[in-house]
Amino acid sequence: MAKIAKENLIETLVSKKCCDSKSAAATCLNTIIDEIVSNLKKGNEVTLTGFGTFRVSKRKAREGRNPKTGEAVKIPAKTVPKFKAGKTLREAVK
Repeated sequence: MAKIAKENLIETLVSKKCCDSKSAAATCLNTIIDEIVSNLKKGNEVTLTGFGTFRVSKRKAREGRNPKTGEAVKIPAKTVPKFKAGKTLREAVK
């Protein structure tokens, strides 16, 4: 299975004639990513219809175990991003 990097997405935007240059495509893609990140920082949900929804979830503090020693370890509470695929995306990858 191949990995697709940000550079590959930029190349695709240019080759599909969505943008006239690599720098314009990079700016466009970076702007989209920055907007998603800034909205998640504010606690907002970002929905791209058909693709999916990005949201923020809070994890409670909990106790875990060090697998090597078996010693109890406290895992602090934290906020993490989550993504739920939309119906169109789920059906496309079936």
